[in-house]
Amino acid sequence: VQLQASGGGLVQAGGSLRLSCAASGITLDYYTIGWFRQPPGKKREVVGCISGSGGSITNADSVEGRFTMPRDNAKNTAYLQMDNLKPDDTAIYFCAAKHGGWPRCTESIFDYWGQGTQVTVSS
Repeated sequence: VQLQASGGGLVQAGGSLRLSCAASGITLDYYTIGWFRQPPGKKREVVGCISGSGGSITNADSVEGRFTMPRDNAKNTAYLQMDNLKPDDTAIYFCAAKHGGWPRCTESIFDYWGQGTQVTVSS
C-alpha cells in the first residue's frame, strides 16, 4: 500500500494550493482519508477527515471555510484544496487512510500514511 502526497510548494498569503494523495494497493472508496500537518517546530495536528463516500467531513477550526477535501474515487485520489492561505498554514502536510469509518479524527486511527509534502506560505 502506498499513499503518494504531492502538490506542495511556495505560495503567497491569500493564494491557493491543491494537494493530491494518490493511493495504490487499496481502493479508496472504502477508506476514510485524513489530512494532517506539522508546522515548523510543532507537533503534527489534524486538518480534517472525510469518509469514503465523501458524505461525512470534519475540519479543524483553523481551516474551516478555507480548506476542502474533495476526492475522486474513480482516480483513487484524494485532494486537499487550500484557499486563502495564511503564513500560519506553513507546514509539512500528510495524508493518511483508514479502512471504514472513523470514531474520531485523530492520528492514531490511521493505518497508512503518505510521505508528506511541504507547503510554505509567505506574507
